[in-house]
Amino acid sequence: MGSPFPPIAEYAFLSDCETTALVAPSGAVEWMCLPRMDSPSVFGAILDRDAGSFRLGPADTMVPADRRYLPGTMILETTWGTRLGWLIVRDLLLIGPWHHDTERSHTHRRSPTDDDADHVLLRTMRCVNGAVEVNLDCQPLYDYGRVHARWAYDGPGYGSAVATFPGHDLRLRMTTDLRLGFEGSRVRARTTLRAGDTAFVALAFSEHAGPETYEEAYERLVHTADFWHEWLSRGDFPDHPWRTYLQRSALTLKGLTYAPTGAMVAAATTSLPETPGGERNWDYRFSWIRDSTFMLWGLYTLGFDWEANDFFYFIADVAERDPDIQVMYGIGGETELREQILDHLHGYDGARPVRIGNDAFDQKQHDVWGAMLDSIFLHTRSRDHLAESRWPIICRLVENAIAHCHEPDRGIWEVRGEPKHFVSSKVMCWVAMDRGARLALVREDREMHDRWRAEADRLHAEICERGVDERGVFTQHYDTDALDASALLMPLLRFLPPEDPRIRATVLAIADELTVDDLVLRYRTDETDDGMEGEEGTFTICSFWLVSALSEIGEHQRARDLCEKLLGYASSLALYAEEIDPRTGRHLGNFPQAFTHLALINAVMHVIRVEEQLQEGQPTLSPAPDDHDHDHEVP
Repeated sequence: MGSPFPPIAEYAFLSDCETTALVAPSGAVEWMCLPRMDSPSVFGAILDRDAGSFRLGPADTMVPADRRYLPGTMILETTWGTRLGWLIVRDLLLIGPWHHDTERSHTHRRSPTDDDADHVLLRTMRCVNGAVEVNLDCQPLYDYGRVHARWAYDGPGYGSAVATFPGHDLRLRMTTDLRLGFEGSRVRARTTLRAGDTAFVALAFSEHAGPETYEEAYERLVHTADFWHEWLSRGDFPDHPWRTYLQRSALTLKGLTYAPTGAMVAAATTSLPETPGGERNWDYRFSWIRDSTFMLWGLYTLGFDWEANDFFYFIADVAERDPDIQVMYGIGGETELREQILDHLHGYDGARPVRIGNDAFDQKQHDVWGAMLDSIFLHTRSRDHLAESRWPIICRLVENAIAHCHEPDRGIWEVRGEPKHFVSSKVMCWVAMDRGARLALVREDREMHDRWRAEADRLHAEICERGVDERGVFTQHYDTDALDASALLMPLLRFLPPEDPRIRATVLAIADELTVDDLVLRYRTDETDDGMEGEEGTFTICSFWLVSALSEIGEHQRARDLCEKLLGYASSLALYAEEIDPRTGRHLGNFPQAFTHLALINAVMHVIRVEEQLQEGQPTLSPAPDDHDHDHEVP
């Protein structure tokens, strides 16, 4: 029997940079949280078929003829071919002009721009041939399916209705040129559109009104398209066949960024399973500090300095407030992210438990100081300036890395087994000391430079002694010969030059021994105490890391072949979840995954730049770290 849940990769992603939504191929919005990306869901059918959805499409057809994004935008266009006619539906979250002219925003902490989220989900329809019977079926269930809506008309006729939720402040207002009717907590409409006919439905979820006519809806759709086109045109994309993957990844990262604070969520969803039907289900609607370096790499590489600046100041704000840097924060800077299990939800395709919150927020992970210091270093390099106010934060971060680098932790993968001396954590502590020493030179503080450089050198020597097996391959932690994909970051972080025999041996060992059909596992679950049961798919970010690492060590053809293979696994809309099942190509885990798209940008740019260098007859190996060349575009 087929599953009632669409494959994860078949969802489309919408965003206005404050709210996100996922649209199933059937035309149903099956995931949407209000008013923020990390708020309780109002449409949650992706986690339980009875947790709310909003379908708009032909009454007698559930499988569309085609789906695409309007080029260069976050506007989804679905084409339906029915027995009697053809219909085009466009879905988007509206973006309008800046709204706060007379009263300051209560949520924005970054500099206002010319544009702002309208807080309106807009759906337009146009019959292009024949006649199509159209069905609207909207059943919002707030708080992850626990609170039913109460609908009431709020104007003359049948084109406007308001939904309220007992005990909650959320209020939805639907405007449309269809005729609405209520069936309990559900609002429905049914009509026949003939060639040339148009219709619209708008669902507003704040004080900002939705459009009242199709003409107004179309104008606001055009404004939103113009916003995305203008934003994307600011980027620096190579003229290459893979350009569209870079552009879609950039748009996805922008869509996963919460504009008021500059934070980026790791993914738009919670509890989509890493193992079909399994328990590896986590809430990723938070901002991880470790993503900061990769985020800045990606944004600076593609020329999006404004977004890089906003994200940098988000992490700088939390570092200034919080002396003990957490692994992750809420998108508003929240520190308490306690995990809860929603027993009333059956989970995506039966995968339970369904979790909200993430208890990893208070784990001890020693990579955070390196991620923060590398981010500060990248930001400083982009401006050739180190603000005096940042120096006390830098000192605290480096000293924390020095104080804790010899202790075990949970590692980059946030294992829930016993703490270990993970090599990746040691390397990131070294990054903290190394970048701190370089920043001390910028400040012309020779004393701190010499001290931090000496500490970095001592830790470097320890890692090279204790973190390498008899083959000269870097291991997962000090007490094992097991491999870990995080070692692929070592040449990217300039821990050792890419031509070092240990780096080359490590990259090739991972490529040959930690892969399934060329796709990379984080680690082998039978060799790692991660505190969980079952297996998991290959981690797509790790596979893209392997592309970058192969490129670094001079295995250019192998890097290109793997990159081309990975791009072939993209969804039909060029999106990626967290993992890929190498046997079926099925996407697993939360979706779309920011970390994957960040790694894609880095990998694709590695391959493209090597091709350009080869065409120009230039050497292709990267400089050694002793050259003090930590390129802020692609390291």
